[in-house]
Parts: sequence; C-alpha cells; structure tokens
Amino acid sequence: MEHDCPTYTKSQLALRNGQDKPEIWVSYKGLIYDVSLSRLWRNGKHYEHWAGQDLTDELADAPHADHVFAKFTVIGKLA
Repeated sequence: MEHDCPTYTKSQLALRNGQDKPEIWVSYKGLIYDVSLSRLWRNGKHYEHWAGQDLTDELADAPHADHVFAKFTVIGKLA
C-alpha cells in the first residue's frame, strides 16, 4: 500500500518518544505509526520497547504479528 505522507528522519522520529514531545510514534517497515492513544504505549514504553524507534527488527521477538499496526494511523515515512 502506498502512502502519500510526509517523510521524517530517524532524529525526528526519536523526538516522538513520549517524553520529548506529546506524540508517541514508532516505525515499522518504513512507515511511521502514531501510537499515542494506545494504553500499551503509555509514557512511550511498550514492554521492553521504546517509542521513537524503528521496530522492524524487534518485531520478531514480539508475541504478536505485524497486523497490530493496522489499528494505528500512518503519519509518515521513515527517511
């Protein structure tokens, strides 16, 4: 699926960690998702994972598949 959205750098993504700015974002397979409203990402932490990062490589260790991202809004692409 092609998304027509802004592109953000890893540095811009890193600021959306639930601490530096009010937004809580994570990246997966080149897309950036807003997980701010998820109770599971409260304060920018989800189990041992931190927001503001690319989680593509970390998903292999998760107890769920990538379909969990479908419930979140794509707000950009990772540069």
